[in-house]
Amino acid sequence: MYEGAVQDLIDELGRLPGVGPKGAQRIAFHLLQSDPSDVERLVATLTAVKERVRFCELCFNVAEAERCRICQDPRRDPSAICVVEEPKDVVAIERTREFRGRYHVLGGAISPIDGVGPDDLHVRELVARLSDSAVEEVIIATDPNLEGEATASYLSRLLKDVGVRVSRLASGLPVGGDLEYADEVTLGRAFEGRRLLNA
Repeated sequence: MYEGAVQDLIDELGRLPGVGPKGAQRIAFHLLQSDPSDVERLVATLTAVKERVRFCELCFNVAEAERCRICQDPRRDPSAICVVEEPKDVVAIERTREFRGRYHVLGGAISPIDGVGPDDLHVRELVARLSDSAVEEVIIATDPNLEGEATASYLSRLLKDVGVRVSRLASGLPVGGDLEYADEVTLGRAFEGRRLLNA
């Protein structure tokens, strides 16, 4: 245990996701040993992010204007909406360069154990977006874990009668993976999502 401002800094850093007590301590001492101009630049960047960055009024992705750059882009296909849990998922999908539609960020996943239900997510806003006749397909791209599956299942039931095609990203074996190390669920998904090679 340290005293005063050092301990306060360690405690605050330890509240960040993915930063444990030892990591918080390492970061704190790195900051203490850094050049003051580096620390001031970090503080200025954090302040600017909190002042300028908000969530897109349409899809809830991060934005510096009312709408994010994807929602503002007229070249994006308005007939497909990819539903993801967090803004970081948008970045992951954009890196593939495979999807040219638009997004909808839920802001999390259904997790009863954590007290997160459908009303805590941007589900109502998604349904409202589907009233636009331009939307033909909703692609559910939630994480392939218990919470993501629960969210995907809820959304597929909710959107069943809306009149749009609802699909789910295929999941299965990673490239470079070995079958012997795959769990049963992943291997089962790989069989479900198989595709014809001689079609």
